Amino acid sequence: MAEQQQQQQQQAAGAGAEGCKALGALLSGIAQAAYHGNEALTAELLRGQLYPEAAPEEFAALRAKMGGLLQSIASADMDLNQLEAFLTAQTKKQGGITSDQAAVLAKFWKNHRVKIHESLVNQSRWDNVLKNMNWRVDLKSQSRHIDQINTPVAIVEMELGKNGQESVCVKPLLTEIERDPAF
Repeated sequence: MAEQQQQQQQQAAGAGAEGCKALGALLSGIAQAAYHGNEALTAELLRGQLYPEAAPEEFAALRAKMGGLLQSIASADMDLNQLEAFLTAQTKKQGGITSDQAAVLAKFWKNHRVKIHESLVNQSRWDNVLKNMNWRVDLKSQSRHIDQINTPVAIVEMELGKNGQESVCVKPLLTEIERDPAF
């Protein structure tokens, strides 16, 4: 029974280099749709372009399995050691993946990890982010009034914005720092 499932997986994934290319393209399509917002890459389009000979049920199972594995890998932001251990466990698991599929997943993750991680971070932000900040502390060295000498003043300038949108600069904020013997 397990051999029959693995044979079906290998048939669905294709044999040899062709299967590896198709599986790599499937992973790219899944990542584009899930992490980069490309809604044009539907399951029907991927199946028609990559696995036209596969039955719809077989393709749906392969796509769901690869999507689930990619989601697990991305949500844990696995490094290469974690990925190797995870994929090894998946190849030994009944109904898991083949060693060729594991190799394609490892190569895909190695090449796309940074972009997927950045996309997940950007999707998790809900509001403005601090893009830049400049600050300094000034001390008056001369003044008419002796009590104003050596009074520290903080000047802060912050740049706020959302990704893909123009930033807003918050004008310098002047605050007098309370006299502190430690300062």
